[in-house]
Amino acid sequence: MEHSVELKGRDPVDRRPLLVTGKDASFHTVTQSVATLAGRKAGPGWYIVFGLSGLGVGLLLVSLAYLFWEGIGVWGNNNRVDWAWDITNFVFWIEIAHAGTLIAAILLLFRQKWRTSINRIAEGMTIFAVMAAAIFPAVHIGRPWFAYWLFPFPNQMEMWTNFKSPLEWDVFAVNTYLSIGVIFWYVGMIPDLGTLRDQAKSKIGKLAYGFFALGWRGSARQWVNYERACILLAGIATPAVFSTAGIVSLDFATSILPGWHATIFPPYFIAGAIFSGFCLCLNLLIMVRSIFNFKDLVTDRHIEICAKFILFTSIIMAYVYVIEFFTIFYSGNPYEKFWNWNRINGPYGWAYWAMVILNIAIPQTFWVKKWRNNVIWLFVAAILINIGMWLERFVLIVTTLSRTFLPSSWGYFIPSFWDISLFIGSIALFFHLFCLFVRYLPMVNMAEVKGVMPQADPHLKPDLNSHH
Repeated sequence: MEHSVELKGRDPVDRRPLLVTGKDASFHTVTQSVATLAGRKAGPGWYIVFGLSGLGVGLLLVSLAYLFWEGIGVWGNNNRVDWAWDITNFVFWIEIAHAGTLIAAILLLFRQKWRTSINRIAEGMTIFAVMAAAIFPAVHIGRPWFAYWLFPFPNQMEMWTNFKSPLEWDVFAVNTYLSIGVIFWYVGMIPDLGTLRDQAKSKIGKLAYGFFALGWRGSARQWVNYERACILLAGIATPAVFSTAGIVSLDFATSILPGWHATIFPPYFIAGAIFSGFCLCLNLLIMVRSIFNFKDLVTDRHIEICAKFILFTSIIMAYVYVIEFFTIFYSGNPYEKFWNWNRINGPYGWAYWAMVILNIAIPQTFWVKKWRNNVIWLFVAAILINIGMWLERFVLIVTTLSRTFLPSSWGYFIPSFWDISLFIGSIALFFHLFCLFVRYLPMVNMAEVKGVMPQADPHLKPDLNSHH
């Protein structure tokens, strides 16, 4: 039986700040806050974001259609900088996707209670970022209608895949990661889909939610199996994240080009994934709080903890930037030294220094509690940091390829309209899918949020304590 508990800002059992606030916080209010949004009439904020992102998806479709018709010559790539915005955008999106599963899986394994209000949004962010990322390796091969050759299935042409190719590694990494992410996301949603089925007013809603709820009734046996499945999937997803980020980094590290041939790349990419992913997750949390008035479920404590993680990972990134200078100096390799000089003082020096300022300097403001709790500054800072992380991938790829061993092949890459439109379209696709997610599915894990409320603690018995 649910007891009414007087909440005064702290959990009466562990004395920590509450993860669900509001003077009327109860299991019922949590259900109503989340369930009333799914499949119901949305507010004007949702329609504005959905409409603008829909226009962006239209731009994406036009860009892809023109690209298929004319070929990748419409991009600004040239004979030297043959990887440019296409692979920059791919690495940017796939690294963001890693953070969503890390937030959901690793924090679950470590039994962090504060994850309960943000894990569903982080998991959704993973799926949509992978879908945005998958566009670029598919189209940059030049003949995307032959992309099915990348998959190792028996065929009569005997066009077997080249497992030594980094492109093939990306195919396995993306598809493995997408499969695990979707299963982890869906399994965690089953209890909430059962709740939405029972709350649905329309016949179509009851049938749809009931079909995907897989007959959920909330029995003890189902809960035991559900929790086992979540832990098992979290245990599978965690090493998958590290291996996938490592595989993407090896696309570069296995080459002989100065600036790429480095053993630090796998942990470097993993740290960057967590860094950029937490920033985008913070942006989404702040938007959800503002548009749907979820301040009682996504509290200031959640926002502050995300800011602390961003600060921590920015320090790791600063260490990586410094250690790159040390390894180049210690190696004595003249080509590495030239590459380092070129990225700082060369034609793309502006991108390098912008990257350092955005990724290292801006997060240092989070040391100050006043700035760390300023939601407007956090929102702006998270956007600026992700711009910096995109510039990091740009510097890594374009700066390296623009000046390699032969000065005769040096060049300067300038993006075309179609480079820019495709990237804008991928951003729009991400937010369009996110809008559909928050409109028709539970964006907060109701079952887990209720589990961290004081009312769920078996040691709290207000009706008995009132006699003492």
